[in-house]
Amino acid sequence: QVQLVESGGGLVQAGGSLRLSCAASGSVFSVNAMGWYRQVPGKQRELVAAITGGGSPNYADSVKGRFTISRDNYKNTAYLQMNSLKPEDTAVYYCTAEVSIIEPRTGKPSWKNYWGQGTQVTVSS
Repeated sequence: QVQLVESGGGLVQAGGSLRLSCAASGSVFSVNAMGWYRQVPGKQRELVAAITGGGSPNYADSVKGRFTISRDNYKNTAYLQMNSLKPEDTAVYYCTAEVSIIEPRTGKPSWKNYWGQGTQVTVSS
């Protein structure tokens, strides 16, 4: 089994910063793309930022210039540095990752998309 464990959410004032972490653990063979989504009640989950296995980032227009996604491939961990936070950034943030495991029956890797449990980010005005 594979788990994505998120940490770093919390309450911060507008203009402040938070850093989210997402670590893939368990029967991980390899990790490809990783990303962060966010969701507020009554709205669809939206992409915030993603990073390829090679380290190329992609951002939603609403966070460009304020958020930075990075990763540590040795730790199978992705980070989301969030600066200049705004009240509209308030949401539950979910980590996602493309992870391969070695299938016991075949001995070959298989890929699957996994999600973390979510971490609350609240920005007060």
